[in-house]
Amino acid sequence: MKYFYGEFDGSEFPTQDKLFAFDNLAQFILQHGENALRAIEQMLKDPKNPQHSELLEQLIQEGLLDKDGQGKLRLTPKAVGRMQQKALMEVFANLRTGNREGHEKVTPGLGGERIEGTKPYAFGDPVSELDLHATLRNALQRAAGSGQRAGSQSLPSASRMLRAPIRFGERDFELHLHEGTTSCSTVVLLDMSGSMMRYGRFLAAKKVALAMQALVRGRFPQDSIDFVGFYSGAQRIPEMALPLVMPKPVTVYDYSVRLRVKLDELDGAPQHFTNLHMGLQFARRILRKRTSENKQIFIITDGQPTAHVEGDWCYLLYPPDERSTVATLKEALLAVREGCRVSTFALIEDYWGMDWVGFVDQLTRLTKGVAFYTNSGELASCIMESYLSGRKKKAFIA
Repeated sequence: MKYFYGEFDGSEFPTQDKLFAFDNLAQFILQHGENALRAIEQMLKDPKNPQHSELLEQLIQEGLLDKDGQGKLRLTPKAVGRMQQKALMEVFANLRTGNREGHEKVTPGLGGERIEGTKPYAFGDPVSELDLHATLRNALQRAAGSGQRAGSQSLPSASRMLRAPIRFGERDFELHLHEGTTSCSTVVLLDMSGSMMRYGRFLAAKKVALAMQALVRGRFPQDSIDFVGFYSGAQRIPEMALPLVMPKPVTVYDYSVRLRVKLDELDGAPQHFTNLHMGLQFARRILRKRTSENKQIFIITDGQPTAHVEGDWCYLLYPPDERSTVATLKEALLAVREGCRVSTFALIEDYWGMDWVGFVDQLTRLTKGVAFYTNSGELASCIMESYLSGRKKKAFIA
């Protein structure tokens, strides 16, 4: 056994119950995925550490861990919910919670609380929301104005106005304003290429994804959120599997790679490439089935595309090839034309990775979207670049 010595910092030495508390266990699972569950299973079977076994059995009794039909450990919905809430607190620590469900917008229709102000009636607006006081005032003012224009002799007296019938015109009608609600469908594209293992990028990306889950489930239950992982291929990630997914290991170390693989044989090819093109295709198919008023694609990545699809073939190309870039940009533009907004979360740790931000800028400019540049250790502080107004705007978020 090796011993390491260092200066005591005065902090309390953690006991076993603190060392193996669920929050620490969750961090371990997020970092190592399925391998972490297998390691925990071995701890349960180790007769030399009965205390560890008791603590982990307690987590099973509390409903945070469970065993499937084959005796393998798995996360429960309660555990995933705990992970989501913790990630939300870490990633969106300054987020202010609201009292209403739904994204707020001002509308003359029903569906939210009435707010101050009115708007002129337009064809199709609900007449049940007429503001009677404002409408009556408009009709009386119009009648008085028409009398003045006819001349002072024809100006009606107050008694005559009270006895005369009030005639309403279309321009007299005004409606109450409401704080209505709208829904949003989101697809999060999660980069699972080999480079995401570096600098803790994938752990940070999963925390962002889990935080978005918690945000949608807690504040916007009428919204939908789906997750798609992209690597050499792409696949949909079930909500319960999100804490366990991991980047694909690098298996090819050649300086230059030029591979063409049939799509039905892609599982047998190297998996560590970046096929954002196929990820966007998955996202478009998912969002076509959604009926929300708003649709968006959220991309979390650390590099430019190194793979794309042409017909029945998938091309794995490294260093990055212009063909993959063009195919990906075309797919993103198709998504925008179908009514989707594209936002990119670019994880950058060092100057080695700065050369690929040109692709993110191209993507953001073409789709008139938003890009966030940050490193995995400072998710709460980033640079935002937006082309929403047609012109590039930069802001620092802290």
